[in-house]
Amino acid sequence: MSVPLARPDTPARFGAAAAIGWILTIGLNIVAPILTYGALTDRGWSDFSALLVSGAWPVLDTVIHLVWRRKLDEFAVVTIFFLVLTAVVSLVGTHSARALIVKDSAVTGLFGVLCLVTLLAPRPLMFYFGRRFATDGTAESAAWWNSLWQYEGFRSVQRRMTIVWGVAYLVEAAARIVLSYVLSVDAMVVINPILTYGALGLLILWTIRTGQRSRAEGEARRIAAARAG
Repeated sequence: MSVPLARPDTPARFGAAAAIGWILTIGLNIVAPILTYGALTDRGWSDFSALLVSGAWPVLDTVIHLVWRRKLDEFAVVTIFFLVLTAVVSLVGTHSARALIVKDSAVTGLFGVLCLVTLLAPRPLMFYFGRRFATDGTAESAAWWNSLWQYEGFRSVQRRMTIVWGVAYLVEAAARIVLSYVLSVDAMVVINPILTYGALGLLILWTIRTGQRSRAEGEARRIAAARAG
């Protein structure tokens, strides 16, 4: 087992840049689609057309972040893949507002499946997501994160996170599909992004707490081993 690299300083993007990123994400993924849908339906657009146009805002959010980061990493590749998949799925099959919501739910469910499938790969999907958000994107930060894979505890945590994210998104997709047939389209336009980002927020909170607890346990083991030595 090799000696781990020293942890770099706190990523520079934490702070003002992170706040701007979250404001853009919330604005372009929740607020803008709801306002756009309401404005277009008030002007006589069909529910399906209004939903399709309002879906352009999340695409813009992804483009802005790609231009901002100026880097195409595993996270960006997954994001682009699902944007393309969403566009293709939206344009095939039945063209109705309710069907479009169900299709979106199916895409998020597919993300859950992807999480679980990557458990068979050398490294699960959450390892790459963790590297995307726990480092500042520099070679030093990435090397530090990669060096942690040598520890069984770290590998176990990454796999457990991937399982939780996969199962959670399968449940979230199933819940949205059921709600789309129970509630009106107008109600789902509001609930859909809130449910999506509410689930995402809870998962992120759980992931952060799990990561912090894992680091604390690892530090405690290191101190105990140093004392025993």
